Amino acid sequence: MKIALSALALILTAQQAHAAIALDRTRVIFNAGPKSLTLGISNQNKSLPYLAQAWLEDADGKKIEAPVMALPPLQRVEPGAKGQVKIQTTGSLAGLPQDRESLFYFNVREIPPKSSKPNTLQLALQTRVKMFYRPETLEIKQGDDNEAQKKLTLVRQGDSYQLTNPTPYFVTIVAASASAKGNSVDGFKPVMVSPKSSIALGASGSVLGSHPVLTFVNDYGGRPKLNFSCNGSTCAVSSVTAG
Repeated sequence: MKIALSALALILTAQQAHAAIALDRTRVIFNAGPKSLTLGISNQNKSLPYLAQAWLEDADGKKIEAPVMALPPLQRVEPGAKGQVKIQTTGSLAGLPQDRESLFYFNVREIPPKSSKPNTLQLALQTRVKMFYRPETLEIKQGDDNEAQKKLTLVRQGDSYQLTNPTPYFVTIVAASASAKGNSVDGFKPVMVSPKSSIALGASGSVLGSHPVLTFVNDYGGRPKLNFSCNGSTCAVSSVTAG
């Protein structure tokens, strides 16, 4: 019984915990021109200092220090204060594909100060966001943010849709509905479709109907909606609604 109660207490504590170290964005776009990119972090705790540990991973989740790395790997952030993490090139990026984006992951883990109270459970929370390296020829000008996503297509296959991304950009779909004002269909799980590839949407074609609406995440963390119109089994984007 004691073991069960202890496990329950641990779960409840974890659910109620809030990250002290916060990142200033939900995704990172690393353009090819600059040799570095600065990210902002802040300590949301107003009374305690925290250590912030930062690192990068490749698309497979393996920790890397080349061709890019996060600096400094460890820093102290005072209560209520802000800090910076620099994404720095450490080698040539020429080995990365130049006709499409490359996927990395940026991580920042908070390390709380040692508690003065005995038998205290301390949680080290971690933030992990996608980082996209974007070759110089693929840089997106301000105002053209949704142009690439307009090229996505859906093809009905039985009672499901195949999503095709002919663009050189990664696209993350976080919701799918049958109308612009409708709720996301039950059971839909967010998917990320790689550049120049296809993926099963994982939502019922009969539920989405002939005018599916897909919500994607743009460079700034916004969530515009792609409104599709279908002709037979093929659907194309007819408009984009800001989100």
